[in-house]
Amino acid sequence: MRILWLWLAFLSAAPAWGAHAYAQFGDIKYPPGFTHFDYVNPNAPKGGEFRMVPPTRPSNFDKFNPYTLKGNAPYGLSSGGLGYSLVFESLLTGNNEERTTAYGLLAEDVTSAPDDLSVTFRLNPKARFSNGQPVLAADVVHSFQTLTSKYVTPSYPAVLSQVKRAVALDQRTVRFDFAAPDRTLPLIVGGLPIFSREWGKGKPFDQVTNELPIGSGPYLIPTPALGRDITYVRDKNYWGADLPVRKGQFNFDRITFKIYLDQTAQFEGLKAGEIDFMREFTSRNWARQYYGRVFDRGDVVKRAFENQNPAMYQATLLNLRNPKFKDIRVRRALGLAFDFQWLNRQLFYGIYSRTEDFFPNSEFQAKGLPGPDELALLEPWRAKLRPEVFGPAVVMPSTDPPSSLRDNLVKARALLAEAGWTYRDGALRNAKGEAFTMEFLNDQPSLARVLAPYQAALRKLGITLSIRTVDYALSQQRMDNFDYEVTSINMPPLADMPASTLRDVFGSQAAKTPGSSNYSGISDPVVDALIVKVGAARTHDELTAAMRALDRVLTHGYYTIPQYYGKAFLIGYRPRPFVLPPTVPPYYEADGWAIATWWASPSNP
Repeated sequence: MRILWLWLAFLSAAPAWGAHAYAQFGDIKYPPGFTHFDYVNPNAPKGGEFRMVPPTRPSNFDKFNPYTLKGNAPYGLSSGGLGYSLVFESLLTGNNEERTTAYGLLAEDVTSAPDDLSVTFRLNPKARFSNGQPVLAADVVHSFQTLTSKYVTPSYPAVLSQVKRAVALDQRTVRFDFAAPDRTLPLIVGGLPIFSREWGKGKPFDQVTNELPIGSGPYLIPTPALGRDITYVRDKNYWGADLPVRKGQFNFDRITFKIYLDQTAQFEGLKAGEIDFMREFTSRNWARQYYGRVFDRGDVVKRAFENQNPAMYQATLLNLRNPKFKDIRVRRALGLAFDFQWLNRQLFYGIYSRTEDFFPNSEFQAKGLPGPDELALLEPWRAKLRPEVFGPAVVMPSTDPPSSLRDNLVKARALLAEAGWTYRDGALRNAKGEAFTMEFLNDQPSLARVLAPYQAALRKLGITLSIRTVDYALSQQRMDNFDYEVTSINMPPLADMPASTLRDVFGSQAAKTPGSSNYSGISDPVVDALIVKVGAARTHDELTAAMRALDRVLTHGYYTIPQYYGKAFLIGYRPRPFVLPPTVPPYYEADGWAIATWWASPSNP
């Protein structure tokens, strides 16, 4: 249910046909006629197989349609985790050097109307689907209408709610009309997956499950067999192989994603040569397992790949739809019981940083007192905001001296008492005598050791935290239906998301829509209004002010308990026969970057 987030550009006047790229603030690195991105090898040979473990925790897949709510599609078919789909393409595509610029892929030209109420794309006449048919404007319209229908996961209609229509002007020209000027909308429609009208023709889209996709991407699925592992085969007739945005990329003949039952089995698979690339998410494993003869011989390399990405957002979610979490004092108290400093010392080997806000490791983090530009956005809502929002930014609790966990728990107990929860008869109870209990929905067995200290701290407050461990598929189903009390989530960088996506994560309407990404149930008119300001930003300064104001309001709501993030990708990979490009770009997802830009060389056996 992940969407390809593409930040495109605003151009102050409508350009003539021939606009090869779209930059949010006009800063386009590559001029018309460029041949390839600097961080790829345009002469990389094609061939070989690349085997890896998905960075998410998928189970067996039971469908080939990644856009419907029910069931599980194989990894790599949608953009989640990789940043793109191996099978479906979009009108525009980004790169790993520019966070706010995208270049033509299926579209060879793009123009925005002067009033920002529409954007028009002209399709590349060479664009072809895997069945050999041309990609036409009617396919784009069909894809848009399908992704805004009742048959898809609600995230798509939510993100596209401000797009009024898609109109085919001729066979290869399509225009999207917007309900209001919003400079993030062109990037949303430019990043939509486009699929053929022939895919599942004659069936309601939610029943298109076993039919192999008809996309225009560089890879095909060779077999209709459902199961656990999935192999993609490079389409040797791929129409876009020589495009500047594709030159030197997608070099492997076969890409296989292997699913293991547990982390121990997949690590042994890396050492045994069953897989070639694995991203490690557990600091203990990274510190204590990545050594031995296979590493000494160089059969497997352990490397931390640094990057300049805004960090992913990892946090403990409290379901605000549950009455016990509606009181902000309760939510603050639960955050005070989380001891990150102890966890980082004792369990994480000091490799993580504390997540302080919703946009970590980015320029959008609210800090100190709000500046004049933030105040201008917040002042009209003063009556609906807590006074603290106009003061210093929220700082996460610490247990570093002179602070301590005991001091934090004393503060937490006082907040809980103010909210009507007091300790008696062996538990924290409300006025009705009901004990304060919480169930943590968990699909990561390794998380139990992280939760144990938090359980112990909560127990001192009289709160019982039970852990319900389920598989990934059941966890996702319950999350989609908001059927949980407490859980943990690791979301793509929110700092890179356009306004319509932020609306799906934080918007009031999304809070009421099962299948949306507003798992916490945040519903605040001020948040809704600030997201509109994000979409309307004309300059980078305006965008920064709106995002910081949004971050300030969200953090003062104490809706989640921020956890931690790493500043590098922890990767174990087999160096032979693989060759890495000489330049590591600043902004990238490790898995997608490796798949797209590495290659296999016979001279590196």
